[in-house]
Amino acid sequence: MGRSPCCEKAHTNKGAWTKEEDQRLVAYVRAHGEGCWRSLPKAAGLLRCGKSCRLRWINYLRPDLKRGNFTADEDDLIIKLHSLLGNKWSLIAARLPGRTDNEIKNYWNTHIRRKLIGRGIDPVTHRPIGHPPGANVTISFQPQATPQPMVIKPPRCPDLNLDLCISPPCQEEEELKPVKWELLQGGHGLCFG
Repeated sequence: MGRSPCCEKAHTNKGAWTKEEDQRLVAYVRAHGEGCWRSLPKAAGLLRCGKSCRLRWINYLRPDLKRGNFTADEDDLIIKLHSLLGNKWSLIAARLPGRTDNEIKNYWNTHIRRKLIGRGIDPVTHRPIGHPPGANVTISFQPQATPQPMVIKPPRCPDLNLDLCISPPCQEEEELKPVKWELLQGGHGLCFG
C-alpha cells in the first residue's frame, strides 16, 4: 500500500509554464505561503501537478533567487565545498544564498568540471591528474595579474566554517545532571556527574 499519485495525469498541463500560470502560482504562495503542494494546484486554479508547482517555485520563481552568471568567488566556494562534501548539492547550496542545488549541480557538470579537467585537476579527488595521492593543490578561478605555475601545497585544514556542532544526547528532566569541568591529569575533561 503506497501513497496515491500526486495528481491525475490525464488532466494536467505538461511542458513550458505560461506567464499566467507563473503569476497564479506566485500570487497564491504570496497570499497563503508555501504549504501543501499537493492541494495547491487546485486551490490556485492551476492544471499542474503539485510536484511541478513546487519545483517551479523553488527553482525559478522564489524572490530570493540570484540570477545571472556565477562569480569567481562562487566558483571557488563550490570547488572547496565539493572537495569536502562531494556531490551533496543541497549542502553546498545552503552556503550559496540565492542559488539552488539543481543550479549548482548543473553548473558543476557543465562548467567547473570541464575547467578542472582542462587544468589537469581530477574533479573527483581535486588533485592534479598523475600526481601522488598525498599531494594537495589550491584551485582558484580568480583572475591573476600574471600567470603563475601550479603550486603544490602541503595538506592543510580547510578554511571553511560549516557551523557544525556536536552536543550530548537529549535527556529527561529527572535524568539531567550538572555538567562540571574537571582537571584530569594535566588535561581538561568533561564530566557528567
